[in-house]
Amino acid sequence: MAAQPWFKHYEKGVPTTLNFPNISLNDLFQESVRKYPEKFASNFVLKYLLGERFTAGGRLSYKKLSEQVDRFATALYQLGVRKGDRIALMLPNSPHYVISFFGAMRLGAIIVNCNPTYTSRELKHQLEDSGSETIILLNTFFPRLREVQSELGLKRIIVAHIFDTLEFPSSLLVKSTQRRADDWVEVLPEQNIFFFEHLLKKYGPTPPKADVTADDVALFQYTGGTTGLPKAAMLTHRNLVANVFQIKAWLPDGKPGGEKMMGAIPFFHVYGMTVCMLFGLHMGAEMIIVPTPRPIDNVMKVMQKERATLYPGVPAMYIGIINHKEIAKYDLKSIKACISGSAPLPMEVQESFGEITGGRLVEGYGMTEASPVTHCNPVYGQRKAGSIGVPLPGTEAKIIDLETSAELPFGGEQEGELLVRGPQVMKGYYNQPEETTGTVDAEGWLHTGDICRVDAEGYFFVVDRKKDMINAGGLKVLPREVEEVLFMHPKVMEAVVAGVPHPKRGDDTVKAFIVPKPGETPTSDEIREFCKLHLAPHKVPREVEIPQRIAENHGRQGVAARARRGREGQAEGGA
Repeated sequence: MAAQPWFKHYEKGVPTTLNFPNISLNDLFQESVRKYPEKFASNFVLKYLLGERFTAGGRLSYKKLSEQVDRFATALYQLGVRKGDRIALMLPNSPHYVISFFGAMRLGAIIVNCNPTYTSRELKHQLEDSGSETIILLNTFFPRLREVQSELGLKRIIVAHIFDTLEFPSSLLVKSTQRRADDWVEVLPEQNIFFFEHLLKKYGPTPPKADVTADDVALFQYTGGTTGLPKAAMLTHRNLVANVFQIKAWLPDGKPGGEKMMGAIPFFHVYGMTVCMLFGLHMGAEMIIVPTPRPIDNVMKVMQKERATLYPGVPAMYIGIINHKEIAKYDLKSIKACISGSAPLPMEVQESFGEITGGRLVEGYGMTEASPVTHCNPVYGQRKAGSIGVPLPGTEAKIIDLETSAELPFGGEQEGELLVRGPQVMKGYYNQPEETTGTVDAEGWLHTGDICRVDAEGYFFVVDRKKDMINAGGLKVLPREVEEVLFMHPKVMEAVVAGVPHPKRGDDTVKAFIVPKPGETPTSDEIREFCKLHLAPHKVPREVEIPQRIAENHGRQGVAARARRGREGQAEGGA
C-alpha cells in the first residue's frame, strides 16, 4: 500500500502493513490452546445466586475447551458431516456456540449463523437458501423449527440445553430451575434428532484430519447488504483470520493471555463472533460469556464481578450504562478499551463512559461483507466526533462520486460512496453472482452503499446510507445529520430519524422517533424548536414521536424498529 494520510494517526506500536498467516480458524484456535492450555478460555455466566457467593455457570480452560471441540467434531463426523457441509447454529452466547463453531471448523464444514429470534418462516428461508443439512439449536427454539421441519431436507437436528456444559453443582441447579420454567420445551428422541450433551459423552476427542485451507469458506453470514435482500456473505478462513490480526494490531497494549473479554453482544452476528469470540480466543483472553445483555444491570453486574478489561458493544449498551440511575453503585474501573459498532456513537457518550470507567470507548465501522471491521478511531489516540475513524492496517479506503464514480479527494466537503479493499473482504454472495459483481468490483473494491466524506487527515465520516437518504420537497436530508442534533438535546437518550411518505406531496416528511432520558418528558414542539436552532428549515423534523412503550424499553433497536414500522405503515395508508 502507498503511504496514506491516516498512517500518521496510527498509535505507537500499530504497524502500517501486516503479514497475514496462511492458516485456518482451527489453526488459529489450536495455537492458543498450545500457548495457554491451563488458562480459562470461557467463563459462562448465567446468573449470580446466594448473595453473589455462587455463580451459576462454569469455566473451561483452553485445554478442556479444545477437548470438547474435538469430541463434538468427532460426533459430527460420525453423524455424516463432511467438509463443505453447512451447519446452521441457532444458539445464544454460550459454550455450545463456541464448541459447535470450532467443531465445524475442525472438519472444514461451513457455519450458517441463525438469529434465535427468527420466525419459522425466516428460519425456513435461510436453511433452504444455504443448503443446511444440520442444525444445532437450543431446546426452547425447537417449536419454531418443528413448524417447518417437514418442509426441509435436514438430516441432523442437534438439540442443546443451556446446562449441557456446566459442572456440578451448577448443572443440577440450573437443570432443576429450567425444567420448572414456563418456557421449558421437552424435546423427545426421534430419528435424526440428537442431543448435544449425549454427543459430547458418547464420542472421544479423536476427529479425523481434514484438509482445510485458508481459502475455504468458513461462514455463511446472512445480510441485507447494500440492497436489503437477504443473502449469504461467504467469508473464508483467510477473511476472518485477517480481520482478527487487524483488530489485534489496533490494540497494541493488549496482553496475550491476560485479558478478560466481555462477550455480551451476540456471537451469531459477525461483529460479536469476530471481535469477541475469535479475537478473544486468539489473544488467549478469558471470554466472559453472557447469554443475554438485557437488562443492562446484568451486564454491569457481570462486568464488575468478573473484572472485564475489554468490552465490545453497541451504542445502546453504553448509553444504558451511563444513564443508569444506580451507576454510582458500580465499580467498572477494570475496563480499559471498548470498540462500538453497528450504529453512530455520539461523542458525549464516549466521553461520559470514559469518565465512569476510566477506559477508552471509540467508534468503529464495518460490514458483514468485510468480516466485519474496516475502520476505527485510534483507541488511545485522536478520536473525532462523528467519525468512524481511519482504515485498519492492510485496509484501503476511498470515496467515489455518486454519479460519475470518480474518486474524490481527501479534505473536501464532497460526499461520496465509501469503497474498501483488503484481505477481510468476502469471497462473494452464495449463489448470487450478479449481486456479488454489483458489490465487489473487478479490482476487489467493496461498494459499501454508505455515503461518506473524508478529511485531510484521513478520518472518514459516514453521512448516511444511499438508500436512507430522505427526499423532502426535492431537497436531500441525511438522517444521521438530524440525529446528531437530537442527541445534543439534554432530555434525549435515543433518536432515530426516517423519511415517511407524505400522503399528498408524494415525497418524504422528516420524522424523528425519540426515547427520552429517565425522568424527562420532552414535548414534540420542544424538540422541533431545538432543531430549528441547529438545522436548515427543510431538515427540521415535521413529525416527532415519543412512544411511551419504547421509552420504557430504552433501546435504539426498539426505536429503529418503530421507525421502520412507521414508514411501512404510512406507506400503506396507516397512521
